[in-house]
Amino acid sequence: MLFRNCAGGVVFYANKVFILKNEKDEWVLPKGVIRSDELPWDKAQERVKIEAGIDSEIISTAGRTSYEFFSITRNKPVCNKITWYIMTSNSKKYMLNDKLEFKDGGFYSIDEALKMITYSQDKSLVSLSYKKYKDIMKEKSTANAV
Repeated sequence: MLFRNCAGGVVFYANKVFILKNEKDEWVLPKGVIRSDELPWDKAQERVKIEAGIDSEIISTAGRTSYEFFSITRNKPVCNKITWYIMTSNSKKYMLNDKLEFKDGGFYSIDEALKMITYSQDKSLVSLSYKKYKDIMKEKSTANAV
């Protein structure tokens, strides 16, 4: 089995989260494989920028997920281990990368996104990340008010 370390972002703008529809018609979060000289948080921000054209800021870690699949091109099973980061964007603007074959995407309300997201572990990740995001933003606004 081939093991790959990956990193991705759960990107929020106001009370919405960014999700993508890939070439398999799956609603997913932006992520990518970490190469040997890359740092996970850099890779996560880079993939958000490359896949969706979004400038983001990391505000916290979100957790880790993993999944396995059989790679037809490699003719062997692959296990992706993903480190996730909670991110914010100052704009709801995005631009899907046509070269990566994404069919759709956008910022959706949490309830809407949770209905759309394909995989249950991604749904849990978004749900837990949103709670953490709200707490962090509340702390920031309280600190700024003082």
